[in-house]
Amino acid sequence: MKIPFSPPFVDQDVINEVIDTLESGWITTGPKVKALEEEVCKLTQAPRALAVNSWTSGAFLILKWFGVKEGDEVIVPAYTYSATALAVLHCGATPVMVDVKDDFTIDPDKVRAAITSKTKVIMPVDIAGLPCDYDAVNDIVNDPSIKNLFIANSENQEKLGRILVLSDAAHSVGALYKNKQTGVWADITIFSFHAVKNITTSEGGAICINLPKPFDNDAEYATMRLWTLNGQTKDAFTKSQGGGSSWKYDIVFQGLKVNMPDVCAAIGLAQIRKYTSQLMEERKRVAEHYHSFFSQKNWAQLPVIKDNDRISCYHLYALRMNDITEEQRDKMIEHISDKGVSVNVHFIPMPMLTLFKDLGYNIDNYPIAYDNYSREISLPIYPQLTDAHVDYICNVIEEAYQKVI
Repeated sequence: MKIPFSPPFVDQDVINEVIDTLESGWITTGPKVKALEEEVCKLTQAPRALAVNSWTSGAFLILKWFGVKEGDEVIVPAYTYSATALAVLHCGATPVMVDVKDDFTIDPDKVRAAITSKTKVIMPVDIAGLPCDYDAVNDIVNDPSIKNLFIANSENQEKLGRILVLSDAAHSVGALYKNKQTGVWADITIFSFHAVKNITTSEGGAICINLPKPFDNDAEYATMRLWTLNGQTKDAFTKSQGGGSSWKYDIVFQGLKVNMPDVCAAIGLAQIRKYTSQLMEERKRVAEHYHSFFSQKNWAQLPVIKDNDRISCYHLYALRMNDITEEQRDKMIEHISDKGVSVNVHFIPMPMLTLFKDLGYNIDNYPIAYDNYSREISLPIYPQLTDAHVDYICNVIEEAYQKVI
């Protein structure tokens, strides 16, 4: 049996939506992107959502919009994909890494201890579909003693008057924290629609704008949309509509080029319309099947998929094995692969990667991140998996564990 790790979900509705775009004569940013943004707002209840061509470019855009620059600090967890910190580095700022909790999410106590007068942004990360503790992070940035440390160096920083909470929700579209969707718990939330995500546009992402007063979220959406199009006042679709002066445009600031095309939005549009009623329910079925099997094994540490405050969107099933080494985990993966099951590890902590080691980060300073990583195997979880597939995966995992112990 051959079981891939995370194939994209492509049904006839997806195909039809893409064909409709191709036959429309318009394939870059246009009506399908606008429709996808509206669906994201409907799902999350965020005031506005802006589609972009990747999570990474969305994060870079927001950091630039907020005025993050050389000399500034952005707090990130050590346990995340490298894009979280790379966006910070691309602005010339310094990622300040902190350790995580046993559930993989950022440790608010470590966040508080890391704040300095240079801190401009905190980037909590939702891991595997599980939201972090947003109340704790928001309490920190609104603490008067923390606000007094904040030094504003841009117009938007002056307007906010405190550290920005920028949620890396690449994994958590559709997840719940205290009965509300991710997308409304931070000032800005960014989802990923990469090929392996719960909702995909092949490549892409969405920025949920949820800024407090005195910000006007509609106005900030309009400004950020200009950011995605080189700071140009009219997009190509608008210019294509004809009319005497429709071709005229201006460049009002040094923007980026990170817009999402309609041909990509079409894929996500077909998926998001059936996401909560079908696709996420199928992921839940697989996760609960895993839970039922591994809860009976004393060597298995189950991931949190639900607790008193949070419900995962089942992006990953991050299984950990008790009392094994990193080397034993790696041998397990070799055996699992030999049996035709593709698995993964989420993630190699950033301080273990060459780029960050060369910048002076040391994994010894992040013991929980390393412990989580060293025992973790991400199992396949997607709608196309049958119960027979899941049974096979479970048995292969147990066989691999017994083989290395």
